[in-house]
Amino acid sequence: MARSVSIQDPPHYKFHRKHKILFGSFSSLVIIFIILSSSAFYMLYIKLDSQYNDLSTRLDSMQKDTNSKLNEVTDNILTTQQELKYIQDSVGKTEEKLSDLNSELTELKTSASSDFSNVIEDSVPSVVTIRTNVAQGTGFVITDDGYVVTNAHVLSGASSVSAINFDKEILEAEFIGYDGDFDVALLKIPGSYDALSLADSDTVQVGEKVIAIGNPLGLQFSVSEGIISAVHRSGINEEDSYLQTDAALNPGNSGGPLINKGGNVVGINNFKIGSGEGLSFALESNYLRDTINKISIKELNQTLI
Repeated sequence: MARSVSIQDPPHYKFHRKHKILFGSFSSLVIIFIILSSSAFYMLYIKLDSQYNDLSTRLDSMQKDTNSKLNEVTDNILTTQQELKYIQDSVGKTEEKLSDLNSELTELKTSASSDFSNVIEDSVPSVVTIRTNVAQGTGFVITDDGYVVTNAHVLSGASSVSAINFDKEILEAEFIGYDGDFDVALLKIPGSYDALSLADSDTVQVGEKVIAIGNPLGLQFSVSEGIISAVHRSGINEEDSYLQTDAALNPGNSGGPLINKGGNVVGINNFKIGSGEGLSFALESNYLRDTINKISIKELNQTLI
């Protein structure tokens, strides 16, 4: 009788089989993990890309909005600057108009009056007596810090010079310089003052009323009234640079101001013709201005008026 034989797998075969099953399961898990990870990374990439695009869109929008607001602010600043300039120009024009109005009111008040009392009241404090060890004359303040103009011949031969102001104070005067051709000298006194303004002498008309302020024969701060008799008269220097007036001038008036109804200086009193009456002469203010600046540029390296 034949024996049946059962064939069994060898032990090492079973081991390798189990190993293959385990390895296959692990590989499947790895593949699944890779697939899931890839999907997750892809979804994350899609999400980040979407967020990036959204952020980029927002940044573009913010940049456009910022540029728009900056342009608006710039436009507002420019508009404000233009408005400020307009306001400043308007204020400046208003001040000029007020100044012109005040001058017109002063002239109108003077014209309506029978005297120059208002002009004299404003002008006399700016006039000084010039006293030297050999002579006496008149001067007047041309700058607020105390520069004074007078006739050069008032200082001729002097070794000392002083000025007496309206308050009777005796002030030491510093000699700055002079111009012999136009008989003009420049001095400096201490203190602050209301300077007299020089008019444009080219606008002076024959018949216009004027006053002369000075110290004739030692009578301080005397005033005489007259009219302009002629303009552009020739003087000792043979220049047609003098105003002729019938306002009385006497020794001591030299260097004083000849003032119009507006309170401005039209000339500096210079000389008279002794053989006649009412023949007085003053260097025109335009020539005076040029001469003062000529002296100040030479001696002070600057123009004063």
